[in-house]
Amino acid sequence: MTGKSCRAVAACLLGTALAMSTLSTPATQAADDTAAKAEAFIAGHLERIRPLEIEVNRSWWLANTTGKDEAFARKQQLETQLDVALSDAARFAELKKLHDNPPAAKLLARQIDVLYLQYLGKQVPRELLEKMIAKSNAVEQAFNVYRPKVDGREVTDSEIRKILSQSNDSQRRRLMWEASKEVGAVVEADLKALVALRNEAAKGLGFKNYHAMQLYLNEQSQDQVLALFDELDTLTREPYLAAKREIDGRLAKLLGVPIDELQPWHYHDPFLQESPAVFDADLDKVYEKVDILKLCREFYAGIGLPIDDVLARSDLYEKPGKSPHAFCTDIDREGDVRVLANIVPNEKWMGTMLHELGHSVYSSKYIPRSLPYVVRSHAHILATEGVAMMFERFSKNADWLAAMQVTVADPSAFNEAGALMRRNQLLIFSRWCQVMLRFEKSLYENPDQDLNILWWQLVEKYQGVRKPQDRNLPDYAAKIHIVSAPAYYHNYMLGQLFASQVHAAICREVLGGAPPADAIYVGNQRAGQFMLEKVFAPGATLSWNDLTRHATGEELNAKAFAAEFRAK
Repeated sequence: MTGKSCRAVAACLLGTALAMSTLSTPATQAADDTAAKAEAFIAGHLERIRPLEIEVNRSWWLANTTGKDEAFARKQQLETQLDVALSDAARFAELKKLHDNPPAAKLLARQIDVLYLQYLGKQVPRELLEKMIAKSNAVEQAFNVYRPKVDGREVTDSEIRKILSQSNDSQRRRLMWEASKEVGAVVEADLKALVALRNEAAKGLGFKNYHAMQLYLNEQSQDQVLALFDELDTLTREPYLAAKREIDGRLAKLLGVPIDELQPWHYHDPFLQESPAVFDADLDKVYEKVDILKLCREFYAGIGLPIDDVLARSDLYEKPGKSPHAFCTDIDREGDVRVLANIVPNEKWMGTMLHELGHSVYSSKYIPRSLPYVVRSHAHILATEGVAMMFERFSKNADWLAAMQVTVADPSAFNEAGALMRRNQLLIFSRWCQVMLRFEKSLYENPDQDLNILWWQLVEKYQGVRKPQDRNLPDYAAKIHIVSAPAYYHNYMLGQLFASQVHAAICREVLGGAPPADAIYVGNQRAGQFMLEKVFAPGATLSWNDLTRHATGEELNAKAFAAEFRAK
């Protein structure tokens, strides 16, 4: 065949191929139809659900900052409207088809996955949804407005913690500790009723119980989480017991109590979820005259993540009726991010504000607005908790304070105490999370068992804290997370693993291999840029393990965490 003939044949073949490419095959037509249906579903979701989500968030804010009955009534009404909208069976059937046969485009498919999990948990009868919401709001409001009394006077959470951290009077400490648990008896009956409603909903959707369902809806499984916690149990048991012996020895000496007579009220917080301040330096004293908000503002600005607008929208100090805890909330995924806090000038609240503002920067404040609304959020709750925990750790570091122009009288003593407290905090928190995970799992598996006994068995096994003699009260019910954030708490521990792993990556890739304990980020905009690019930018387009690989090069694991808690 001549060259001319070859060129003619080639041209003919090319023309045929181009002509064929313009024709839709059944497969390409089906793919186009699937993509179009997915886009239409998402558009409908944004039109129907997005405004409701924003109003629910606004009502949550008003209820928790005021405690007013009408605010909680409005919150309940809007939450019910949202849940009913998400429970639409016809729309869910349409969504399930898309989930089972997803569109080819990865971003489109990811949005369908996220929405499927959001809608799935609401496919229960409307009457049951309304009962769950009403009961949950009733218990949450009871927590927010309840103030225990000591000597006939109402006391705040901050007052209780101050006595537990400073008083040498064992009887006074006991009164305050018992006061911190009083709310448990107030909410116990409603909490048990709520557990029953939640289980009814989960079983109706084919899950064995609510705990198993909640993990599934958060892209986890009980087996996966328990395997990791069993590993952590082995990893932390002996180091924790050694640290606790040291803590108990110091507490006993300070309080004039024999070690074998130490009781739960001799520790510095009501649940032993934080490290008692029993070392030579008083970390609180440094913060007595420090402007906590100024430090937070300057620190985050220094790493290229300013938070002035967040603080301007926030509610930051104690007042009647307001929730006594601390939260960060993203109202609209358009940058309206707020913090609820109850600041007092001590180390705990310095750490808490670094924590909550860590949540604020991992939100629509810095997640790209170019991402679709459905995935314009953190990848997973463990990831946002991890970011918050990573920043929180600086409050115990004298080098961080010095870099922030705060004078510490004895930096060496402060750092020694802070390092011990950080180590102990990691160990103590790990053991506390074991209690919460295993209690909630067992609670939903068998809510009719003696929950008081179960609670204290787990506290004694994992924390080494004995139940006070003859005490048989619902102390478990005094932990608000069991009500307001069910099957969530284990993510705090997974967040600690994430925090250590990301921090190690920053030390390696940004700070030239600096030891984790020496890396404080102050004024280092490259550290902030790492967070923007490696952690924040994907939003929820990646699952939590994919995000961990993206940010650190490895799946979530305990290696970096283990290296930190073993360091003295």
